[in-house]
Amino acid sequence: MFLAHHPGQPTRTITKAEDAAHAPWLDLIDPTEEERDMASKLCGQPLPTHANLEEIESSSRLRTTDTAVFLSTPLVRRTDEQYMSYPLGFVLTATHIVTVRYSDYAAFNLVAQQITDRKSDVRPDEVIALLMEAIVDRLADILEHLGQALSVLSRDIFESPRPSAGKQASWQRSLLRRVGQSEDLSSMVRDSLLGLDRVSIFMGESHRSSFTSSLAPRMATISRDITSLNDFVAQMTNKIQFLLDAALGFINIEQNDGMKILTVVSFIGVTPTLIAGIYGMNFINMPELKWPLGYYYSLSAMVLSIIIPLLWFRRRGWLGGSE
Repeated sequence: MFLAHHPGQPTRTITKAEDAAHAPWLDLIDPTEEERDMASKLCGQPLPTHANLEEIESSSRLRTTDTAVFLSTPLVRRTDEQYMSYPLGFVLTATHIVTVRYSDYAAFNLVAQQITDRKSDVRPDEVIALLMEAIVDRLADILEHLGQALSVLSRDIFESPRPSAGKQASWQRSLLRRVGQSEDLSSMVRDSLLGLDRVSIFMGESHRSSFTSSLAPRMATISRDITSLNDFVAQMTNKIQFLLDAALGFINIEQNDGMKILTVVSFIGVTPTLIAGIYGMNFINMPELKWPLGYYYSLSAMVLSIIIPLLWFRRRGWLGGSE
């Protein structure tokens, strides 16, 4: 999809060059080769491919030429209850800002509506500042959602009643899955913030004459906001690690309890088996062989060999009794 955003006009799909006339912002969404070529001709610059945008070297993500600035960063977004990260590219010239993205973002829709509502002209560098501000606000919302999710997860780990034995394995897998998803989201947001911070610093320190003087302070404000969000991400990362350790600790405790039960069952089965084995030998000189009460004696001995260890283990607290 290839869109043009004009101040005071609704967003327009570009099918021919005339559709993009006087548009400061050209927006490519998962573009085809034809759309990429058309955008390249309109802005007079080669546009990065998907593979170019995914490169992680700073020299690939931030570079300038005599007539343009090329920027890229990964950006996280929510899709169908999941969070995914996609590459995002900016090509800034004196007359256009071209965005190349491979997913829809709420921040872009918000800025597009702001451009539509504008009655005055907007410069390309102002568009990128608006986009950066909206993206940072959106990432802050995602981090707030992550913080709430971690609070719920913490209550589920420490306060929720444990499920029955048959459902514990499923419950444990669910907890670990949620911890893993939280870590994935935290990592994606951290990568997005790192890329945006590089962009804001790069743009704020640029001295290109085509940029307005107000861009540097706006980028400095954005950089400060990103720094505060990075501190929040670090806090969330520590909390995720703590919850992971706690979840694994509880799982180990429950596994130890299971091993205790197996130990009790194994122990109380040994003595009755020993008694049955001894009195099943049928030796002629066995004193109890012809004793009328021998059968009942051996049964009583086996029952007592079960009851006494059970009482002892219960007293030790292995079966839920007091220690």
